[in-house]
Amino acid sequence: MINFCKLHGFGNDYIVLEAKHLTAVSSVCKLAESICRRNSGVGSDGIAILEKLDETSADYSCRIINPDGSEAGFSGNGTRCAVAYLYYKNLWNAEELRLQTSSGLKTYRLLERSATTFWFNAEIGKPSEITSCELFDFQVISIDVGNPVAVIMVENFDFDWREIGRKIESHEVFPNKTNVVFVKVTDSQNIEIRIWERGAGETSSSGTCSTAAAVAQLFYAKSRGAVKVRAEGGTTEIEWRNDDKMLIKGRADVICEGEYVNENV
Repeated sequence: MINFCKLHGFGNDYIVLEAKHLTAVSSVCKLAESICRRNSGVGSDGIAILEKLDETSADYSCRIINPDGSEAGFSGNGTRCAVAYLYYKNLWNAEELRLQTSSGLKTYRLLERSATTFWFNAEIGKPSEITSCELFDFQVISIDVGNPVAVIMVENFDFDWREIGRKIESHEVFPNKTNVVFVKVTDSQNIEIRIWERGAGETSSSGTCSTAAAVAQLFYAKSRGAVKVRAEGGTTEIEWRNDDKMLIKGRADVICEGEYVNENV
């Protein structure tokens, strides 16, 4: 049996596990595939595996595994859920926490909490160089914000964006696949998005996709500042500062906790 806790960030749900409880698991990738299944598992958009570190540079490490068993470089919502778990379980109580991820060190500052809801500001580093190409008659803007994201600016969502997202996710231009986010601009400080995530498919929210969408909007406006990004699951606030650092303000909510029984992992 494996102890788990399930949380979500604006509907983007993650199962949080502690590495010390997984010593008998032969493959965390196979575990992700089974536990993330909506009908025969717990069901989620991925798993987050936490491990306490003794190093002075970071307090915990966090691995994000997608439902297809692939490992993500980073997840804005997934790591926020993981950090919220630490506060929920009283494993951490300082105002700030340093989290080591596959794409580098991220810093989380607790803003507000109730019994099962947690708000954080997360500083997640600088975006990669912004490039673009044309695919399937769409101008695709490529940005790495810890995860690779293909950003597509659109007038509306009245087309089969899921099919376009699926095709672009695994296009040969992206040998390691990519997240895809479709962006409709409301005004200079407000945008709306639809999300196709690498290894997960359609999701109601995504911290990295929200960040990439906001950075793309600000980049082409030749500006810096804050943008509210509205996804189907809720609104995430993104700031791209003058020093190029990106910040995500968002929430994480505890859903449930329990024990997962599966002898095949």
